[in-house]
Amino acid sequence: MYYQGVKKLIVPRPVPKKKAHLEAFHPVLQRIFISRGISSPEQLNRSLSQLPSPDSLTGIKPMVEHLALALALQQRISIVADFDADGATSCAVAIKGLHLLGAKQLNFIVPNRFEYGYGLTPEIVELARQQQPDVLITVDNGISSIEGVNAAKALGMKVLITDHHLPGEQLPAADAIVNPNLPEDNFPSRALAGVGVIFYVLIALRNRLRELDWFAQQHLSEPNLGQLLDYVALGTVADVVPLDAVNRILVHQGLSRIRSGHCHAGIRALIESSGRKQHAIYASDLGFSVAPRLNAAGRMDDMSLGIQCLLTDDAELAKTIALQLDEMNNDRRDIEGRMKIEAMALLDEMKALDEKHLPAGVCLFDDNWHQGVIGILASRIKDRLHRPVIAFAPSGNGEIKGSARSIPGVHIRDVLSEIAAAHPQLLSKFGGHAMAAGLSLKIHDYPPFALAFDESVHKHLTTLDLEQKVYTDGELTASDLSLEFAGLLQNSGPWGQEFPEPVFNGIFEVIQARIVGQRHLKLVLRQTKSQQLIDAIAFFIERPEHWLGVRSINAAYKLDINEYRGIQSLQLVIQYLEKRL
Repeated sequence: MYYQGVKKLIVPRPVPKKKAHLEAFHPVLQRIFISRGISSPEQLNRSLSQLPSPDSLTGIKPMVEHLALALALQQRISIVADFDADGATSCAVAIKGLHLLGAKQLNFIVPNRFEYGYGLTPEIVELARQQQPDVLITVDNGISSIEGVNAAKALGMKVLITDHHLPGEQLPAADAIVNPNLPEDNFPSRALAGVGVIFYVLIALRNRLRELDWFAQQHLSEPNLGQLLDYVALGTVADVVPLDAVNRILVHQGLSRIRSGHCHAGIRALIESSGRKQHAIYASDLGFSVAPRLNAAGRMDDMSLGIQCLLTDDAELAKTIALQLDEMNNDRRDIEGRMKIEAMALLDEMKALDEKHLPAGVCLFDDNWHQGVIGILASRIKDRLHRPVIAFAPSGNGEIKGSARSIPGVHIRDVLSEIAAAHPQLLSKFGGHAMAAGLSLKIHDYPPFALAFDESVHKHLTTLDLEQKVYTDGELTASDLSLEFAGLLQNSGPWGQEFPEPVFNGIFEVIQARIVGQRHLKLVLRQTKSQQLIDAIAFFIERPEHWLGVRSINAAYKLDINEYRGIQSLQLVIQYLEKRL
């Protein structure tokens, strides 16, 4: 049997048999929502009024008191950001938001990943010292910066940490910490991205300033912080955090602002350079087209360029920077392609493509790999092998840096914690989430680490975990294979991590097939017992020529609205296909 890529099982998504009050929705949408934990229309309300109050965030009160004092004294504030899209958008929200609230002396600093690595380190504190800040605010980092916070405090700086990464056993001695993942935190969502955390801090700060009558005293108009939601939407989607109820509201509201033209010049320029249409932008466009261009700055050079793009109000400058970022992204793609070929060669050498010899947890390293691209490489190989993967690159001084990606069933940061506890000498540092993590170790410790990683992952995996599955929302009738239903699905989002975009499956006759470009397959399909012809496309098919004579397929697909010269048509975007015998 022919199949696309690796053999997978097409599995119907479980639909719990529980009472739901969704009668007003299309029957297929009812099934989709129930399978994603939705049982009432109230859970689908995406208005800002449904956002929970920031008051239940642990540390929010001391945080806003310190910030209110900094504004009152007009202290110098420096933002320390992470070098990914979440960090960049977090920085933009902090700078723009604090300025709207009355701060006048604002700077930012973002570590160059190739020189300083991640987070608020003592070296970054020394760099920040040149800006002579009274207050350091971390965004999307800081929760593990024990030494960096101590260094800043020793220099007389006040340190305020906003982060969403999982804390370790010891917290830094900051003046205030806001992180929804602190064990004692009671905020309704633990899924906020870094940009969501700083946005919530600004909401709480505005509330406090209102109580202090700050805006009247300073002759300031109370700002609408909703104008920052385009940044929040991009950072949230880019960081692939779960789209729970809170994040769905934030992303929906941000997308609405972008579509209506109320977005910042940098966001507009990034969308334009990606070839997407601003008036018809969706969460998937942010994740797959816009975010990679912003991330390219941090991967290939310095995220300061990306932050400049986000912060500028000059439309022409934003376009110029966006074009630079587009070129960087093209370079990143070229490097990624080469690294993937080399990674597959390494796997061949390990006989890893023979599943009998495939490690449960795969480690890959090459002396020539690019630090900024190993995360993408790990993700690509993880998708192919369907098991946790860490890709490593040299970082200097006898160390290597790794970027880890995992699959459901294996909490990758917990795996690294286990290894650190069992082998304290192996890991220099690590941090991350359930599905992604970063780490550093000495190059001579790579072989024992790879062994320990495989052993630890093996304990967490079952045979069922290793089966590649495509979960679908069932089959569609001919009447649902329509532009109207595709539009209904698009407008029922945002879809994303842990609230996945609907995927359907079905058996189709292949009326026509042709290769587009080098590896794309353009199809005209027809359901059995139907005369309706349906356009479909499958991207990046291995050996597409094998499909040219196929007459019948079993496919998993998404519904898409294709627009060409102003005319819209339905298109199936195939996620997986098999030849029917």
